Amino acid sequence: MNEYFSLAGLYDRIMEETDYDAWAEYLVKHFERMGAEVSSVLDLACGTGVITCRLAAKGYELIGVDISPEMLMEANARAAEEDYPIQPMFINQDLRELDMYGTSDAAICSFDGLNYIEPEELGEVFKRVSYFVRPGGVFVFDVNTEAKFRKMDGMTYVDEDEDFFCAWRTDYYEEERECVYCVDVFQREGELWSRSSEEHVEYTHDAQTLKELLNENGFEDVEFFGELSFSGPEADEDRIFVCCRRKD
Repeated sequence: MNEYFSLAGLYDRIMEETDYDAWAEYLVKHFERMGAEVSSVLDLACGTGVITCRLAAKGYELIGVDISPEMLMEANARAAEEDYPIQPMFINQDLRELDMYGTSDAAICSFDGLNYIEPEELGEVFKRVSYFVRPGGVFVFDVNTEAKFRKMDGMTYVDEDEDFFCAWRTDYYEEERECVYCVDVFQREGELWSRSSEEHVEYTHDAQTLKELLNENGFEDVEFFGELSFSGPEADEDRIFVCCRRKD
């Protein structure tokens, strides 16, 4: 599974135009729509903890899990800036080896975190998530679609400010169903600039396979939605949301 290193300290600045409040509200509405009594939430691939903290501010008990220590350092720093009704906890774990001390009422995974899981390992992740969501609990996550990866093939994206420059190059390999992001990061250090590079790989997970794997690994009532929508996804949707329930 891919990890964030140099990008961790810049991630929130690169994503600053994201409407995190809308994302948090959308997740809560799914809890309510499913009629689930949710007081505790497991935030998978939580990154810098923005959604974790948004939900903590609403009074939920949060555990954030991520494979990247650098991202979790950012998450801990964010959480320390506020007094929440229940302070969120952050744990450094690989989702393929997820191991909690108890169950939560719901699990979430935002911003295509599960696209980083190889297709042959996704069933194991779902199985482990099912261990730590109580029966009847809710699991909500999103994935980037193959349609989006095709649009991104061969594209270059740039993010910059006065003290950093970040260039992303993307290639989609249709046969392997992999989207590879090659990222070069330049950061100002006094009068000089330092350069670092990262490579990230996301994998395509189609709706039918997701449903089958969820059903096989402890979940039912699997539903698919368009991006931040409560309607079904369009054929060319860039991102789909999946909502399901842990089997009793």
